[in-house]
Parts: sequence; structure tokens; C-alpha cells
Amino acid sequence: MTIAIAIYLFILGLACGSFYNVVGLRVPAKQSVVHPPSHCTSCGTQLRRRDLVPVLSYVLSKGKCRHCGAGVSFVYPLGELLTGLLFAGMYLRFGFTLDMLMGLLLVSLSVIITVSDLKYQLIPNTILLAFLPFLAVLRVYHHDLPLWEYLLGALVGGGVIVLVILLSRGGMGLGDAKLLAVLGLVVGYKLILIALFLACLVGTLIGGPLLALRIVKRKQPIPFGPFLALGTLLAYCYGDQLLNSYLSLIS
Repeated sequence: MTIAIAIYLFILGLACGSFYNVVGLRVPAKQSVVHPPSHCTSCGTQLRRRDLVPVLSYVLSKGKCRHCGAGVSFVYPLGELLTGLLFAGMYLRFGFTLDMLMGLLLVSLSVIITVSDLKYQLIPNTILLAFLPFLAVLRVYHHDLPLWEYLLGALVGGGVIVLVILLSRGGMGLGDAKLLAVLGLVVGYKLILIALFLACLVGTLIGGPLLALRIVKRKQPIPFGPFLALGTLLAYCYGDQLLNSYLSLIS
């Protein structure tokens, strides 16, 4: 039964990931997410059902439009596949619980802002405000810590990024601060600090080689939203274990 539910959530995640791609690409450009229907961005041809099967359509078409042969960004199947895997992963981590539901919301927000930040280097307020009420209500209804710790998490998350912006004179964007404030409201102040540490660690491990190989120029801005999202997902799932392991080492 566990495997069957995980497979179902994986398939659901694939479908949701396809929609999240649309949201992440269209909302920052202030376009409707329903009109016009999905189409090739090169030739404008409306895509048919066979072109919209998550991941599979991309593989069968070899990453090209069937009508004009233009290349299709790998971001589309990557977003679909990651959403499917993360949906299934949240179930396997937490079971069929409210913690899983919160995890699915976090995954959804993370995928959308990742697509948006990679494409436009922008985290729209519209997306954050769309998720905030659902995350806040679920956290108020279901919480393991005193509510003030989650409120402090929002203040710490947003405040740390604002401090970095002031000290670096624009090294990061306010979108990152708003994102981390929303994420801090979900995980609390302890785990949001762990999330930020993990985001910086992963960012360094990825950004360092990109700079060394000159794929990214030294002063070229690198979207940090995806790293914040990844760090928060890791902290949400395993932050307590990481914190306890660290405390056991120093005690």
C-alpha cells in the first residue's frame, strides 16, 4: 500500500510539476496561466495532449518541438520530475499526515519560485502571497512548537537576508528575504537558520565550480532562491536530526 501511494503521489507530482512550470514562467511575466493554452514558444503552435505528457513527451520528442524542431528547455521535464520525486519523498518521510501536506505545499512553492528565479531572477510577491495563507493556516492548526517560534522564524529568516542586503549593498534581493520569511514561518527560527546554512553550503559547492570553469562570471548574479528552497526542504525533513547530531558533537 505504501508503494502504491508513493507511485500515485509521484504521478500527481509529475502533473502538478507541469503546471508549476507554467506558473513559474508566466506569472513573473504578468501573463495568464490559463490563456493562451500551452504552445511552442518558437513557432506558436498550440500543443496537443501527446505533447503534454510530463517528462515522457520531452523524451520521445528528443527535447524538440514536433512542429518546428526548436529545442525545448530542459527546465520543463526537470521541474516535472523533481516535483514527482519530492511529492513521493514527502509521503515516504512523513506518511499520510498533515506534516506531509505541509511538505507538499513547500515542494510546490519551491518548484515554482525555482523556475521563476532561474528564468527571470525574480521571486514574485504574487506567488508568495498565494501560498502564505495556506501555509499559515495549516501551521496554526498543526504545530509542534509554540506559535511564537514560527513567528520568530519569519522575522529571523527575512531579517538575516535584509541584513545581508544592507551589508553587501545589494548582494541579494528582497525577494530572497520575503521568501525566507515565508519559509521561516513554516519551520521556525532554529530550522530556518539550518536551512540558510545548507543553502549557503550547496550554493558554494555549485557556484564555486561554475566560477572556476568560467561558466559563470565573477560578478554575474546567481539566483539564490532555489538554494534557499532546497535548504528549507532539507531542514524541514531532517533539520532536527542534523541539529541533534551537531549538539551531540559539541557536548
